[in-house]
Amino acid sequence: MSNCASRSVLRAFGQVQIVRPSLDHRVTGMTATHCLSRKLHLFQLGNTWAHLSRTSCKPWSFVRFFNGDRPVGSAEDRRPETNSEQGDTSEQSEQVQVPEAVSLNSVNHFHHSFPKRQQFASRQNFASSLEEDANIEEYNHHVMKEDSQLQDFTVALRKCTSPSDVLDLTTHYSLSWKQHSNCLTSMWDSTKKMSEEKRRYERTLMFEHPAFARLCLRVSQEASRMTPDDLVYSLHALLKLKVPQRARVTATLFRHCQERLNEFNEKVMSVLASSLEGLEETKNVEALRTGLRLRVEQRIPRIKSPLALQTMMRCIGKDAPKSLKEKLESKALQLFDQFSIPNCQHMFTTLGSLGFCSLPLLDACSNRIIGNIHGTPFWRFVHILQSCRDLQYENVDLFCAVGDYVVGTMYMWQIKQVVLFLSLFENLGFRHEGLMDAFAEKVISRPESLILKDLVISLRVYSMLNHFPGGQNPQFLDALNTTLELYLSRIPAVELLRVVYSFCVMGYFPQTPLDQLLQEETLNELLNSANQNITMNERMLHYINLCLELDKSSVTRPAATTMLERPSSGLLTTHTSLLQAMQDFLGDEDYFRQKVQFPNDYYIDFEICMDKDRRKVISLSEKDGVENTTNVQRVAVICAPPSSFCLDTEHPRGKLAMKMRHLRAMGYHVILVHEQKFEKMKMEERILFLKSHIFSQDIVQVPGVKPSVQHLEL
Repeated sequence: MSNCASRSVLRAFGQVQIVRPSLDHRVTGMTATHCLSRKLHLFQLGNTWAHLSRTSCKPWSFVRFFNGDRPVGSAEDRRPETNSEQGDTSEQSEQVQVPEAVSLNSVNHFHHSFPKRQQFASRQNFASSLEEDANIEEYNHHVMKEDSQLQDFTVALRKCTSPSDVLDLTTHYSLSWKQHSNCLTSMWDSTKKMSEEKRRYERTLMFEHPAFARLCLRVSQEASRMTPDDLVYSLHALLKLKVPQRARVTATLFRHCQERLNEFNEKVMSVLASSLEGLEETKNVEALRTGLRLRVEQRIPRIKSPLALQTMMRCIGKDAPKSLKEKLESKALQLFDQFSIPNCQHMFTTLGSLGFCSLPLLDACSNRIIGNIHGTPFWRFVHILQSCRDLQYENVDLFCAVGDYVVGTMYMWQIKQVVLFLSLFENLGFRHEGLMDAFAEKVISRPESLILKDLVISLRVYSMLNHFPGGQNPQFLDALNTTLELYLSRIPAVELLRVVYSFCVMGYFPQTPLDQLLQEETLNELLNSANQNITMNERMLHYINLCLELDKSSVTRPAATTMLERPSSGLLTTHTSLLQAMQDFLGDEDYFRQKVQFPNDYYIDFEICMDKDRRKVISLSEKDGVENTTNVQRVAVICAPPSSFCLDTEHPRGKLAMKMRHLRAMGYHVILVHEQKFEKMKMEERILFLKSHIFSQDIVQVPGVKPSVQHLEL
């Protein structure tokens, strides 16, 4: 029977399922549950279970042990055997190996059957538990107090308006490493909107504050415990606050960043990369940059989203190896199907931070932007155009789409926003006629809406792009001059110089601003002040004087203009393709002159002398024998680079247009040659181009006949 009972016990253990009864809290505090949760010794715990196993009280239980279809604790299993020894053994085996169910009544019986010594020990343990509960309550109260202090500190930190306010606040609280990092970030944030002079003053106060040294010391000591975010943001704030790179605190943070670089995610790596921009090339900076590039290169195959890719691309910097940039470009093209419209827009700024002009990627993003241009925010347009300027990316379709969108929604843009669009287009060399005409109409109707800054930028744009609003040029220039006169009493000398120079480039000469500019006091300030770009000022004053001389304006020229010296001339270049075409066309170098320099700082590439009707070329020797120079027409051939023309056109920009106007005033017939387009022509096309522009339009062209000097006279 013993073996049979053992097998029954094993089967019971394989199918045990326990359902704990809901015991009264006061009872469980003195029973086995209490023993398990507090400091009751294992010896007492063993005695408790032994007493439970020996008790003869077996009421109905909430817990049942199942063996097949019968309860294990049924009467049949507990029936005594005929052999008393075997029966005792079997009963003992069942009692030890198969614990009985515990009911609430059995627990009460267990409590009352305690010896007094055990009851006393239980009361002591219960008192100890109460003491622990009191300690927990005290700890919770302390935590709540710390949370309240932390909340008060956070609110006070947000109210700080300068680094000194933050440092004063640190002296009233006991701070953790997290709060020290927040203090540094708040110090940097408080200086962002300050003027440069105010920022320098606040930095001086910060370095002299006694709490700043303590704060830096604590940051150095706690750097090893900071999270990657707090570590990098602390370093970023210190560097932006102009703390020296070789200071102890920055050197410590540099070292910890190097050691924990593998823990950094994309965002932290991007912040670290921006912190390293513009720093002196020390060993710490070089090591971090190298480590960042290695980390980016390792993570490229695992990048699955455009946002993570663009974040990684911003980490490597402009001086990264070209091979790494090309790997990132290839990854971007692979993920391009996942690009959203904002991803395409941000790709311009991302490539701008790399200094890498990827034409396939930029073209694909441009096409996506053009098709979804409506609703694009203003600053996103600005960042796209700025990146195009930095990357020297010229996409006329994209620029036209942006300009057309601004013209179509002119009612929703402020004057200063349109001025910024015009300025960005001028930096790109792009002349959007519709936008410039629409803005001119707006200025003519409301000239008082322009502030001085907008006035200066507008004049620079229209003069540099050589744009005159169709049919409204006098009204537009008069409206700008009216606005300028409102600021003459308080305009700085250098701003006045720029405004008058732009007017003169456009051939407009306002008397009152000119009189104020050419006063001896103003000229001395422009030419002798230490904080001025004297070379640039001299050049602008020279061209203003030249305009007053050659354009034969009715403006009175003050005597001070005779004191202006002519700036030194630049280097003259030789255009080989044009020279060869001139030699093949005219046949003899005696019929033209090269690199003609004038006393007023102008020069022309080639000069040809012709008769008055431009039907015959006169050699240089024949010209010397001509007494009446009125019968001689001089022709100036100017070969200009693409930068002298508006983008994708042959429309000359401001300075070139002013030079052509002055050469005509000097009696020249001007022929303008686009250098880049001329070099793409074949030799026959070059000769036909020169012949069609040098001679009068009524001369009959003879295709297939090589021009010569004999053929030039008809």
